[in-house]
Amino acid sequence: MSSQPKPYLTPEQYLACERVAPYKSAYFRGEMFAMAGASPAHVLMVSNIVAALHGQLRRRPCAVYSTDLRVKITASGLYTYPDVVVVCGTLHFDDEHQDTLLNPTLIVEVLSESTQDYDRGGKFTQYRTIPSFAEYVLVAQDECHIEHFVKQANGQWLLSETTQATDTITLSSIECTLLLSDIYEKVQLPA
Repeated sequence: MSSQPKPYLTPEQYLACERVAPYKSAYFRGEMFAMAGASPAHVLMVSNIVAALHGQLRRRPCAVYSTDLRVKITASGLYTYPDVVVVCGTLHFDDEHQDTLLNPTLIVEVLSESTQDYDRGGKFTQYRTIPSFAEYVLVAQDECHIEHFVKQANGQWLLSETTQATDTITLSSIECTLLLSDIYEKVQLPA
């Protein structure tokens, strides 16, 4: 039995489809990948993170965005929708539509069973090619666990982890903090 080859889409064809689609899709190497809906815990955690950061960034030259702001990784051609993005300074976009960001400073991904390996591996590898990208936070949704990566002056990335609800993460690239208790507020974790 032979399978039909998937049609190759150019980035321009993807963007034309994506801008009118009723759902979000990522794009990589000529293929569109529909994005699954998120669990209530996932959505709540993203909202909690955005709320915590928004309050700290209100009178500063940085802004926080959630889930619907598409990011393009120019070096690889990946178009994706991170859960939370913070941009400091002027927003740089891919084209005149101003809906595809090129210069995130901080990215947060709330991990799900189906995406956690990609978020830690291939996606993070691609994110690291973005010159403005300086900090990456991975948030588990099935337990209190945060992985926090910070780009060092020599270009290497330093990982720190925490599992304590009373801990605070310092986000040096945007001069903010996140309390784990705020991230997991009202989230029902498995026993």
